[in-house]
Parts: sequence; structure tokens; C-alpha cells
Amino acid sequence: MRTLTPRRIQETLFTAPSFLWLLVLFLVPTLMVVSMSFRTADPYGGIGDSFSLEGFKDIFSPSFPGILFRTVNLSFQTTLWCLALGLPVAYFIARAEKKHQAHLMLLIIIPFWTNFLIRVYAWKIILHPEGMLKDMLVALRLVSEDTSLLYNQGAVLLVLVYTYLPFAVLPLYAAIEKFDFTLIEASRDLGAGPLRSFFRVFLPGISQGIVSAVMVVFIPALGSYVIPDMVGGTDGEMLGNKIAQRVFVDRNLPRGSALSTLLVLAVVLPVIGGLVVKKIRSNGRAFADVPSIGEHGL
Repeated sequence: MRTLTPRRIQETLFTAPSFLWLLVLFLVPTLMVVSMSFRTADPYGGIGDSFSLEGFKDIFSPSFPGILFRTVNLSFQTTLWCLALGLPVAYFIARAEKKHQAHLMLLIIIPFWTNFLIRVYAWKIILHPEGMLKDMLVALRLVSEDTSLLYNQGAVLLVLVYTYLPFAVLPLYAAIEKFDFTLIEASRDLGAGPLRSFFRVFLPGISQGIVSAVMVVFIPALGSYVIPDMVGGTDGEMLGNKIAQRVFVDRNLPRGSALSTLLVLAVVLPVIGGLVVKKIRSNGRAFADVPSIGEHGL
């Protein structure tokens, strides 16, 4: 049993507000949503008194697998594009002179100064069938007159990447700024090529930043519904749109809660699985490092 040293008590006091914040604003609402998914719907849009699995019947809808696959696919592509675009941007900022880094980071943060809905609506104007971008692409013969830049999955992916790219750049920049680049020079001196140094030294060295970037992009993208609703149309509908429809249009909170529960499980289960695998691997390494009896004799 661990003793409560003054240092441990101090750490506990510092982390207690964060745990309280997570408990009140994350765990409790999540448990409430899960519990509502097993209740009946009230005729007036509330929660009934009895328990039922009626809320989960959307899972058996013929359109549900397609919407679920589209949600995961678009979120996965958004994460990949944000990593592919955010990594060189974060690298450039981290390697720039100190006096320029603050200004470059300001350029990344500037979009947050504008309301989110206004930014999405601006993309709707840009991608409009009669907009300037469409006319320019047609003039360059890159697209035809019949090509639609709006109300499809491509438009949803574009706006998702635009929206969440800054969230990927920030943790990547924080990780790259702390990376010791002399390790790259050492690997090159030992005969490793540029690609080998990149994949075997640089990427593992900023792995925490990559994991953080994946989490802050993939999870919000899974629950996105404003962007698909404004620029996606029926072809770009995601699970978040179904949840919003059940809650605000159908006034059926149990069915909306059931879909939200599935979304929570889709996020939590992979994270728990990753932590379990990491724990097993760390225990395996610790066991492998223990010398056998034969090495020391009796």
C-alpha cells in the first residue's frame, strides 16, 4: 500500500479539480444519456417511466450501417488529412526563429476568432454551384459544368479538415518543439537515411503529440452534425445528424440517447482496448527484463 507522502498529497490536491470537472461535466452526463436510452419515450417529448429497448431499433434500420460506415470513414479520413497537413506546418513553426513562432501560431488561432457557423456558411458560399470557385475550376477545365462541389461527402471532408486542422497543429507543435533534434543528427551519423530517421527516430519521439492530435480530431469529427447538415446533404449525412433529428425533430430522447450511447462506445472501447494492449506489452517487457535463474546459477 502506497503511503501518502507530502508530494503525493500535493499532486492529489492539484489534480482534484480536474477530476471533479470530468466527473460533473463528462461522466455524470454520459451516464444520464446511457440510462435514458433504456427508457420509453414520453408522448410530449420527454422520458417515460418504464424501461424499454425501443430506443435501439435504429440499429436495425437498413440505412444505419451505411450512415455508421460513412461517419467512421469521414472521421478517419479527416484525421489522416489533418495529420498529413498539420505535421509539416507544426514542424515549420517549431523550427522557425523564436521571434516568429508567436506570429505563426497566431495565424493558426485566428480562425477561432470567427463564429463557427459563420465559417461553415462561408464554405457553403465558396462551394456554391454558381460561386467563384466553381466558375474558376470550370474555366481551367478541371471540372465540368455538371460537377457539384456542394452537398456531397467531398464537401463534408473538406470543411471537416478545415475545421479541425488547427486542433491537430497545436499538439503536434508542442511535441515537435520539445523534440531533441540532435537525435536525428546522431541517427544520420550512424548510417540511417532521411526516411529511416524520420520513421524510426522522429515519429516515435513525437508520438504523444500524434496521439493527442488523433484524439482531438477523430472524436469531435465522429459527433459532427452541423457541417454535414450545412454542406453535406443526404449523401453526406453522419450519425450526429441522426441524433439531432431524433432529439430536435422527432422529440424522441430515448432513440437519440441510444444513438449517442453507440457513439460513446465507438470512442471509449478502442481507447480502453489500446490501454489494455499497452499495459500487456509493458508487463511483457518487464517480465522479459527479469533475469532467469539459469543466468545466475543456483
